[in-house]
Amino acid sequence: MPSLGADMETGKVVQWLVKPGDRVKPGDVVAVVETHKGAIDVEIFLDGVIDQLAALDQDMPVGAVLAQVRPLGAPDAPAPERRGVGAPMVEPGGPRALPVSVVPVSPPPQVGPPVRVRVSPAARQRARALGLNPDALPGSGVGGMVSLRDVDRAAAQAMPAPDRAATAAAAPRPRAGGFDAAQMRQAIAAAMSRSKREIPHYYLSDSIDFTAARDWLEAWNRERAPEQRLLGAVLLLKATARALCEVPQLNGFYENGAFRAASGIHIGWAIALRGGGLVAPAIHDADRASLGELMVALSDLVQRARTGRLRSSELTDPTITVTSLGERGAQSVLGVIYPPQVAIVGFGRVVQLPWVVDGQVQARPVVNVTLAADHRASDGHLGGRLLAAIERSLQSPQDL
Repeated sequence: MPSLGADMETGKVVQWLVKPGDRVKPGDVVAVVETHKGAIDVEIFLDGVIDQLAALDQDMPVGAVLAQVRPLGAPDAPAPERRGVGAPMVEPGGPRALPVSVVPVSPPPQVGPPVRVRVSPAARQRARALGLNPDALPGSGVGGMVSLRDVDRAAAQAMPAPDRAATAAAAPRPRAGGFDAAQMRQAIAAAMSRSKREIPHYYLSDSIDFTAARDWLEAWNRERAPEQRLLGAVLLLKATARALCEVPQLNGFYENGAFRAASGIHIGWAIALRGGGLVAPAIHDADRASLGELMVALSDLVQRARTGRLRSSELTDPTITVTSLGERGAQSVLGVIYPPQVAIVGFGRVVQLPWVVDGQVQARPVVNVTLAADHRASDGHLGGRLLAAIERSLQSPQDL
């Protein structure tokens, strides 16, 4: 059972997408786990064959064994009794998980590295339901990712018109995970209480003239179709990612008494859920994505977060959190660090304020940016450098 954040203690498998004997590869979605954050698509990071699966609909603590995976070419793992799909993976006399037998084998020779097609979880499930191979479909998403729209388009092209409606109606839908707003609120409160208790926070804030960013954004959107237009949030997101390249000491984790820098910049974007509560799934490699790619990724992430269809890697990978209050929010926000991260950046809404330009007072759009950081991993000097780097990027939006 993966830990999908510091506020998670237990979860339960509500749907298996594989069965014993199935071949799995790193990145495959193998199960749907229900937590207080909704139904999460759980990915696997092993290459092999499924041997056994844990039972459905049982509360399991973080770290409990969900499945046994046998390396390719290895003999079947010995077990006192094969219980089939959905059987608890425990020995008769106690709760200890059965060990996995691992037999090293030489991998077969390959001609060049295998190419892994990126497929969204919903698209992969829909493709399987329709009898399509998702890895063989052309993708129109970020980086060529196969989306739900790509699967539906391929299915429509592959069947006669009279059969389309019937097939779509007959296709099984993934089981929706329950969402308990009160439970989520309790979990968030527990995690934030731990954060304030254990992490020595320090806070910095700055006000940034948003004129250059606003003017550039308006010019960009004026020349493009609605589906290609950008929101100001992506400029804030990319500016933060760029700043973290300059100040990597705030991008990582405090674990075992020391700071561990992250290998990539995976920004956890805070998303308010309609039923109440908050999640902050990762936008991976935000520093390397274009503004257009970030807009697509952000829109997709918000939609899936609010329908409870996030992936486990999106909840376990964030290296820093960014919260933006948007047009209807307050002018500033002081965040609480989400452990084991060491910082959270907050943006208030853009407001018109008097601003001195060349000795003259003018009305300018201004955004307030704040930083809450862990004093065990950094100090105010580094925090100030991060805010200054964010401001520089927003003054040159054309370079983002």
